[in-house]
Amino acid sequence: MSHKRIERLKYHRKRPDQFTILVQGIPVCADHGIYGCNVDHFFSKHYQTYQSYQILHDNGNIESLQKLASSLEKQIERKRDTRRCNFWQWIWFKFTSGPIDARSQEQKLKEVHHSIRILQCKNMLKQKELPVAFVSFKSRLEAAQAAETQQHVNPLSLVTRYAPEPTETIWSNLAIPFYRLAAYKLGVFIAAFLLTVFFTIPVTAVQGIVQFEKIEKWFPPARAVQLIPGLSSVVTGYLPSMILNGFIYLIPFAMLGMASFEGCISKSQTEIKACNMVFYFLLGNVFFLSILSGSLLHQIGESFTHPKDIPSRLASAVSAQSDFFITYILTNGMSGFSFEVLQFGLLTWHFLKAHTVGHSDEPYLYGFPYYRVVPIASLAVLIGMVYAVVSPLLLPILVIYFLLGYAVFINQMEDVYEITYDTCGQYWPTIHHYIFLSVTLMQTTMIGLFGLKSKPGASFATIPLLVLNIMFNEYCKVRFLPTFQCRPIQICKDNDDLDKTEREAECSSEHAVRAYTPPWMRPTGSSPESSSVQPLVRCLL
Repeated sequence: MSHKRIERLKYHRKRPDQFTILVQGIPVCADHGIYGCNVDHFFSKHYQTYQSYQILHDNGNIESLQKLASSLEKQIERKRDTRRCNFWQWIWFKFTSGPIDARSQEQKLKEVHHSIRILQCKNMLKQKELPVAFVSFKSRLEAAQAAETQQHVNPLSLVTRYAPEPTETIWSNLAIPFYRLAAYKLGVFIAAFLLTVFFTIPVTAVQGIVQFEKIEKWFPPARAVQLIPGLSSVVTGYLPSMILNGFIYLIPFAMLGMASFEGCISKSQTEIKACNMVFYFLLGNVFFLSILSGSLLHQIGESFTHPKDIPSRLASAVSAQSDFFITYILTNGMSGFSFEVLQFGLLTWHFLKAHTVGHSDEPYLYGFPYYRVVPIASLAVLIGMVYAVVSPLLLPILVIYFLLGYAVFINQMEDVYEITYDTCGQYWPTIHHYIFLSVTLMQTTMIGLFGLKSKPGASFATIPLLVLNIMFNEYCKVRFLPTFQCRPIQICKDNDDLDKTEREAECSSEHAVRAYTPPWMRPTGSSPESSSVQPLVRCLL
């Protein structure tokens, strides 16, 4: 995987983020009272291939005006399309658009564009500079060195990091101060913890259905289910898994929403954070809580008071819940992959939108949902690892599950989803950590299982495997993890030399400068009839 990452970095050698770094915590220039000249003076002095910088500004007014301009353009377009729409679209326009005077709206649109261009002037933007900038270099080598070294004697000044891809940059989060980020992370952690705790209620209820014998004792009228042949098997077999999958379907979207409040500077960082939140949620609620609520609910207090007995209790609990996880994998495979191929929810929404609001140029399918697919597949790996010894019958079912999933998601990646960003393998350390936890749980379960089978020799012989597993994980952190966190200087130098050979260095670095122009700094568009379409104004006359 590290070799594949290096090859991917070579393949994307012309990408603008390889020439650009993000600088935060910029001090104010003592002479001019702004941030931009301080950035230019520092990097031009210390780096030979420094090219330019793009300071960020407080874009509140410009962004609101751009949204207003976009809304006005849609209203004018709706008014023009009213004559050639169907009956339901005509009703929708009648109740949503209202009486719109096209000429007055076009005049208002011209005024909004004029206001935007005034706010984009250089003299106006100087008053709204933020202590954040994108700095571009002519060399990947110096860009990597600048991103990975401390620039100022004060570690909170001129803090540098690799710039995200322009297409996945979350511009509104770039100027968040460091002290707020800590508060945001704490708030997101508390919210995710509370969601995990409250989700124990439906999981416990689902596991109560599996333990039908206990329900009969607590609620005698439930015995009527046994009067219908086969109904008891459906209720205790597939129904709990279907209910659990229904609840779990909403969790990735909730976790992604929480992760977006943490202040990540790119979509990939937000989705990696959401991946971790979803995986630990599934580990706690689907795996641990399922086995505990199903067979150790009456002994959970003893597990905390006698921690030495946890491996044996875990082994007995895992053995008792093997049937549930077999049906869980089957249900998840049949329903999950079917819905993934059909895209039923998105297709329904697109159909309703197309026959009411009208067709839109925006796609109704989006980027690949890593935050949903990676944790669920990792949970299947964990279940397969743990039950490889306890219940080998699960393994062929799991093989079919992964083969089917491979076929489905290869099709989805190539023909359905749009790849909106490429992290060059930065998801792999997260997946490696999930596999490490799966192997650790498997070995812990094996220690307890051999103890239950009265084979202390085999139980003690498994302990060195657990130690070797932990040591190997620490070795991987030292040997491979830095390759995924940084960009090797050797690769950056080789790419620079290749550009010089092909005489493309200037083109690539100039493209990097243009790519990081903020959305609110780009020229505004308008209708062909408007005379207010002008290039970006650099200064007030």
